[in-house]
Amino acid sequence: MKKTLVFISLIPLLSFSQEKEILHYFKSKDSLVGVKNQAGKIIIPAQFINLTGLKEGEIVEGENNTIFFDASLADKKKIEKNSWGVVFDRKGNLLYQPYSYDNGADYFSEGLRRFVKNGKIGFVDRNAKTVIEPVHDFVSPFNYGYAAFCDGCDWEKTNEEHRSIVGGKWGVMNIKGQTVQSLANPTAQDVEIDGKYYPNPFQYNEKEKNILQFFEKQKKKLSDLYYVNFYNKLSENEKNLFFEIVERPKENFPYYQVNTYNHRKKDLDMLYRFKFLVSEDGKAFYGIEDFNEKKIPFENWLKAEIKSAEEFQKEHPDNPNKFINE
Repeated sequence: MKKTLVFISLIPLLSFSQEKEILHYFKSKDSLVGVKNQAGKIIIPAQFINLTGLKEGEIVEGENNTIFFDASLADKKKIEKNSWGVVFDRKGNLLYQPYSYDNGADYFSEGLRRFVKNGKIGFVDRNAKTVIEPVHDFVSPFNYGYAAFCDGCDWEKTNEEHRSIVGGKWGVMNIKGQTVQSLANPTAQDVEIDGKYYPNPFQYNEKEKNILQFFEKQKKKLSDLYYVNFYNKLSENEKNLFFEIVERPKENFPYYQVNTYNHRKKDLDMLYRFKFLVSEDGKAFYGIEDFNEKKIPFENWLKAEIKSAEEFQKEHPDNPNKFINE
């Protein structure tokens, strides 16, 4: 009995020792923001313009042992062109500067995020590990296992808010950063990118096939839910969906991520809609609720989508793509 009590009493101590050190934001006299630990030691010097309203003493919230400053460096000479924000580890080491997209830091797409270094663009994973070195002048987000890139290209301003890429030599890379050649004789399994076809990049073991089968069994319902508010009548082929595992369990991320693609194998949404997480053992399924990847049980997610679709049809009884809850 005494041994058992001693073992139990150690659990809180062991758990506490494994927790992250609590860090706080602090402000300098000129209102720049940095990070200190609880002992008052400066971890990240105050060098960021406080664009997001961080408060003195506010606890640093960060996933995967990183700290993201959604703000500009005060020293503009240190800001990479076409970047937004800066990512540090919790010891204060600069990890990378995310690529700027849609007036903010680039989103993770298929588990990878673009970053900028010396004017070139590469990719990091959720743990801030460089997966593809920054060697190209521009790279698109990954979609269905591929990303388009160009060298010798540049941005051209089209209006006050938008720019477009012009010139340069273009190619297509896989998730290893390798250039992939288009196929002369593609099949229905391959993927089209800008009028050319490339090999289907996805391969699965039996466990992963079973995970995808969960979604395949509900394809018709999920398709009708997604397309219920489209104003043009779509054929069943146009409403066909593909489900693919784009990320596998890793440190700080014990899930499979499943993305949904349309009949042309294009991502339905770059953020979170119709993206799912599955536990490492393949038994628990979740929907992603917001851009912070908050997860909810799949059954709850599905009920919410059905309710939203039914409410839409009540307000728009003439919608051409009907959802029927069977």
